[in-house]
Amino acid sequence: MTPLQRYIVEEIAADHADGLLTRREALRRLGLLGLGAPAAVAVLAACSSDNKTSSPAPSATGSAALAPPGTSTALRTSPITFPGPDGRTLQAAWAAAEQPRGGVLVIHENKGLTDHIRSVAGRFAGAGYSALAVDLLSEVGGTTTFTDPAAATAALSNISQDQFNADLAAGVDELERRVPGRKLGTTGFCFGGGLVWSLLASGAPKLAAATPFYGPFPDNSDLAGSKAAVLAVYAALDARVNASRPTAEAALQRAGLPYEVFVAPDADHAFFNDTGPRYSAAAATEAWRRVLDWYGTYLS
Repeated sequence: MTPLQRYIVEEIAADHADGLLTRREALRRLGLLGLGAPAAVAVLAACSSDNKTSSPAPSATGSAALAPPGTSTALRTSPITFPGPDGRTLQAAWAAAEQPRGGVLVIHENKGLTDHIRSVAGRFAGAGYSALAVDLLSEVGGTTTFTDPAAATAALSNISQDQFNADLAAGVDELERRVPGRKLGTTGFCFGGGLVWSLLASGAPKLAAATPFYGPFPDNSDLAGSKAAVLAVYAALDARVNASRPTAEAALQRAGLPYEVFVAPDADHAFFNDTGPRYSAAAATEAWRRVLDWYGTYLS
């Protein structure tokens, strides 16, 4: 099992333990990832046991009535394609700021390029940063070819880390072409947050700033080749991803990169996603403010 597959398996098990997925649905999703029934049952049992003393996931009830941060000034995105590595064509959502202060590569969660991620790209454009969100399922037809989000997740789990890095590097190049002379940053969420760390570990010298949201830090990664100033966003209740935070901070310190860590209080994994059950309006609003301040310092 690859690190990415292990991460997705753990996420499914955690969602089941928190009551966000029924046992039947969790087993179905684990089956799509290639786990046999005995292994899937064991994973769910182990995670449920680990979570017996943890706090329940916060409810989004009541917070959804508030407009998600950045949506009031968000601009529309347009579907585009551009050349990727090895002669492949990559799909993406593009949002152009009227007078761009910089550019932001947005990296999606493990459901692919969803309407939520398109919205985030539009929010960055509305804040003055032209944004590009690459569809990392482009090679298999794009996210829209999957009617089952769990199948999209399973397809992502079969793509190599090297291909993700190559596709994202092509996205950085395309962003640079569309906002010439401007500094570039990247923001990713969950699985995409982990890919932000991986992209920085691969070098990515064109990136001046990065803001990974609750992304697991890849094993044995070194950030010495990066030049990005990093704002790492975590959630206080997200014990699974927070376990890799000390390793991430140590790597940032060794690389001598400017960085800050923001831990959203009383918030759990995926708190920024206003379409999901763990959305926290307060945490999302504060995180958005900090991200724009960070880009205002390191991109503008």
